[in-house]
Amino acid sequence: MFISLAERLSKSFRNIINKGRLTEENIKDTIREVRKSLLEADVALPVIKNFIKNVTEQSIGYKINKSLTPGQEFIKIVRNELILAMGEKNHCLNLSTYPPAIILVVGLQGTGKTTTIAKIAKWIKEKYKKKILMTSVDVYRAAAIKQLEILSNQINIDFYSSNINQKPIIITKNAIQHAKLKLYDILLIDTAGRLHIDKNMMNEIKEIQNVSKAIETLLIVDSMMGQDAVNMAKKFNQYLSISGIILTKTDSDSRSGIALSMRYITGKPIKFIGTGEKLTNLEKFHPERIADQILGMNKTISIIKDIEEKINQSQVKNLTKKLKQGYDFNLNDFLIQIKEMKKIGGLNYFIDKFSNNKIISNNSLLENDENALNRIEAIIYSMTPKERKNPIIIRGSRKRRIALGSGTKIQDINKLLKNFNDIKKIMKKIKNGGISKIIRNIKNILPR
Repeated sequence: MFISLAERLSKSFRNIINKGRLTEENIKDTIREVRKSLLEADVALPVIKNFIKNVTEQSIGYKINKSLTPGQEFIKIVRNELILAMGEKNHCLNLSTYPPAIILVVGLQGTGKTTTIAKIAKWIKEKYKKKILMTSVDVYRAAAIKQLEILSNQINIDFYSSNINQKPIIITKNAIQHAKLKLYDILLIDTAGRLHIDKNMMNEIKEIQNVSKAIETLLIVDSMMGQDAVNMAKKFNQYLSISGIILTKTDSDSRSGIALSMRYITGKPIKFIGTGEKLTNLEKFHPERIADQILGMNKTISIIKDIEEKINQSQVKNLTKKLKQGYDFNLNDFLIQIKEMKKIGGLNYFIDKFSNNKIISNNSLLENDENALNRIEAIIYSMTPKERKNPIIIRGSRKRRIALGSGTKIQDINKLLKNFNDIKKIMKKIKNGGISKIIRNIKNILPR
């Protein structure tokens, strides 16, 4: 569902990803492309307007985290706005009521409503181990009641039988009475779908909602409907005051604008998404995960978060300051960087994250990364303070002593010293001291 928007946004970010700083000019160019991407994804216009306004205000003059590039900062801003648009956090089902907790499922015909109610029942059963009862009040579609009964048998959940000769409100009252008598924890009621918003049908559902006192009224929305789905959701909410939304058919090639629009327009949270036809294909809706998926940068975002959370920013800042003052990068500094990388997960962490990224496309992958990092530490710890500070003095007899003390070979010492000189050149080129830039260029210094 989010592939096309991810591709569009990825193209939008190309203009800013390698910029040295965020400026009003380069932000406007990128914002223009982002707006176009959102329009093409069928995001509602009010949502786009608010989204672009917030991103622009936050980006211009933004203070860059020294561990990140401006492009990464911009992506973070966009990501945060995506999350805000979709609701910030997951809102799961509210089952905190005297049993039975009644869940009413509503929606248009053809949205996958009946299958979805079975998915919900299965999810609740597996997660909470509750005693569940399902029933259908859809007396207008001949196969609806039978369909839900078949699905209930497939997932081993009890079904309260009804027939097309009964009135929906009578079925509702009888099912609730049965659920209370048999001590069921949860009762799920499948209502009749309709081809359009019909006043009489909506009044019927409203009466069922009032009688049942449902703690959850979930609207099933077909993600392939686009803007029509948003308008439909608004009308349902006006009649029923829905408590949450479930998006179905998110595994399709539909535009993803509905996921961004629904919460903003209706004020109601998306609680689940249907990711396929199987009864197991139901997932809790997590705005953060969806935002990362929309950006197509799940791995990049997780790296940014790890750098921010695990890297010692004071050490990076201190090293940056010293380098700007003409300080000569030495093996003590390098040892600190090795330890910082180990906090994140080592160099293989970055290689795994960027396995399809241009950053490492022209470089060979490392093996036994943790051992290599430990070997470097052992080599440096076997040096004297004088040798660490001035590696140029490390020659023949010193190399033999260091190799013996670290349990390595002289070739490893030579490799480390040779590539240490290369890393010094890289350090001189780093003006902003970004740890991410250091890490991108540091791979080849490991002895292999």
